[in-house]
Amino acid sequence: MRKIIINIVLLILAFTAQVCLFPQISILASWPNLLLIIVSICAFIEGRRMGIIYGLVAGLVMDLFYSGAFGFYTLFFVNMGFLNGCFTRYYYEDYITLPLTLAILNDLAYNLYIYIFRFLVQGKLNFGYYFVKIILPEVIFTTVTTLVIYRLLLFINHMLTEWDEKQTR
Repeated sequence: MRKIIINIVLLILAFTAQVCLFPQISILASWPNLLLIIVSICAFIEGRRMGIIYGLVAGLVMDLFYSGAFGFYTLFFVNMGFLNGCFTRYYYEDYITLPLTLAILNDLAYNLYIYIFRFLVQGKLNFGYYFVKIILPEVIFTTVTTLVIYRLLLFINHMLTEWDEKQTR
């Protein structure tokens, strides 16, 4: 239960940083999608069920903050958490390739989801511009940030697991 609460607090802190801090840094034209990274990694480590829970929290936070159809982001994040949780059987702590690949694919899918349902349906067909100016920089930032956050979440996971083992003795 502690792990769930701590990860949800991390999601809320990541959302706060993503919305309040990153836009204030003027040198960044794009920034990493921290919610996507945390949901992806937590689902990868803890499985489908927890991926759905973290995806639900992240999606609801996004839906409450951004306008549009309620459930738009929740639908994406819940499905992403479930799909990333399917890879939990391939989880090894030192295996960074799969979480990194999942982060890249998730970010591409997220941006395509946004493009298709927010821009393409409005007749905005300039995908090349959107890809070069928005998708590509965000994927690069998200990939680099995933390297750091993956190690951080592994450390937190180990600390909580050790703490739980000490409590049960």
